[in-house]
Amino acid sequence: MSIVHCPLFRTFALRMLLSFVIPVYNRPDEVEELLRSFTEQRRLVDFEIIIVEDGSQRDCRAVCDSYADRLPLTYYYKNNSGPGQSRNYGVERATGEYVVVLDSDVILPPEYVESLCRSLRNEPVDAFGGPDASHPDFTPTQRAISYTMTSPITTGGIRGGSAARMEKFHPRSFNMGVRREVYNALGGFSKMRFGEDIDFSIRLMSAGYTTRLIPEAWVWHKRRATFRAFYRQVYNSGIARIHLSLRHPGTMKLVHMLPAVFTVGCTLLVFASAVGRAMMHYDAANADLWTHVFLWPWLPLLLFAVIILTHATHVERSLTVGFKAVGAAFCQLFGYGCGFIGAWWKRCVMHRGEYEAFKETFYNN
Repeated sequence: MSIVHCPLFRTFALRMLLSFVIPVYNRPDEVEELLRSFTEQRRLVDFEIIIVEDGSQRDCRAVCDSYADRLPLTYYYKNNSGPGQSRNYGVERATGEYVVVLDSDVILPPEYVESLCRSLRNEPVDAFGGPDASHPDFTPTQRAISYTMTSPITTGGIRGGSAARMEKFHPRSFNMGVRREVYNALGGFSKMRFGEDIDFSIRLMSAGYTTRLIPEAWVWHKRRATFRAFYRQVYNSGIARIHLSLRHPGTMKLVHMLPAVFTVGCTLLVFASAVGRAMMHYDAANADLWTHVFLWPWLPLLLFAVIILTHATHVERSLTVGFKAVGAAFCQLFGYGCGFIGAWWKRCVMHRGEYEAFKETFYNN
């Protein structure tokens, strides 16, 4: 079913520059915040908003109704099929020259639409993306998670990047725009449940289309609210990386493998320390030797934690966020590493199919 709001806005469809497509799953509160940020834009023309409810039990229909007289908004409800297919559903109904995919947990700064329209009119491009940041009103946990996902210390700068890296920029679906004809030429997003935006970007660049980072088109991105939810997210990202490497041979980079190396190294270190402690109990004469052998290797991890604490505290201007960032960084590395290793074993060693290997977890919301 669908509800079309603000027909007055839609009379300008032929001149529409932007179609915002936003898939939603059980997040009415976040949608309310996002739509409110649309009403606060300095520019309220040249765009439409398409909300695609992906089989939610807690839908946002009432929220959309409450903005019916303020925004050029269309709401659709469909059976659950995952974010990628929901974006495709929305793009099929879009009228803009560009489709801009947003996650439901982002908030737009007041100048977002204005900056994006100006940039695209001055320098058209096939596809683009913008960076993200944490809002001062986010919880310390949300700010810590945002830090770990964007900091060059924890991600190597591969998420986003500076203007100097525009040529190699891979748009991500939390804030991604594509010419509508390019989107359709590529067949939209694949049926991957996670990593579908990276898959799309790889196909986009392999086909020779141009991409660009638009630094001024940034958003506030809430991400996950708890470490448990964050661990599940990055665990799935680790699985997706193996799927992507098999779909697109040659795309695996050293930086993608480092969390798995970190996870294996820390696991071996814990095991070695436990063995060392047990041997100390039975060989008190060599207790000092075992202390040096099995405690000194922990110093690099301690140094890493201190660096994260110091940098995150400086960037976020909060010691609380700094301490939480340490936990978020280890959660990120272990979660991604465990997902990566598990998927490598099932896909590359056991030679199980993508869907078969994870049909009860990865391919369920």
